[in-house]
Amino acid sequence: MNENLTIIEHPLVRHKLTLMRKKETPSSSFRQLLWEISMLLAYEITRDLPLQEVSVETPVCRTKAPLLSGKKLALVSIMRAGNGLLDGILELIPAARVGFVGLYRDEETLEPVEYYCKVPDQLENRLVIAVDPMLATGNSSVAAITRLKEAGAKDIRLLSLLAAPEGVACMKEAHPDVHVFTASLDEKLNDQGYIVPGLGDAGDRMFGTC
Repeated sequence: MNENLTIIEHPLVRHKLTLMRKKETPSSSFRQLLWEISMLLAYEITRDLPLQEVSVETPVCRTKAPLLSGKKLALVSIMRAGNGLLDGILELIPAARVGFVGLYRDEETLEPVEYYCKVPDQLENRLVIAVDPMLATGNSSVAAITRLKEAGAKDIRLLSLLAAPEGVACMKEAHPDVHVFTASLDEKLNDQGYIVPGLGDAGDRMFGTC
């Protein structure tokens, strides 16, 4: 049991993920499914957001009701594939601040190479949700979260569509304070660093660059 890992096993999440795994699913359907599943995942990762009571006037009377409290949370896409998860979450939390960390994986070393970073201010006062569909080796996510901490972030969660045991272990070792939320913990990585059974390269399948 990994106390730093939550597997979101809602039936709708599992159904949509199976459709995404199918190699014949076209890019347009893959993007739509990713958008839909990201909203479902967002419900779980934001389940414990703090609330405050405010006074409101309904058509019937004045009453007290809950609203989100504190600084607006920050959503950070680990590009490029993270953008697919980001869009769905923003449908639910349109007021969130948005940042981007651009990384690509060196196909020989499997190590991440950063090419872009732009994040919101006052990260130290915000819940930061980093989004990346595939937690494979974990190297890219670890590097992105290191950059977020350098920018001041203290309360960070990672949302992924799929995770491999190797990636979860890598994240726990490098950032034991970061909780990982995923729709599935798959079997393993293959020799090319891809998740098995997985769904292929999420970015390629989103954008039709396979």
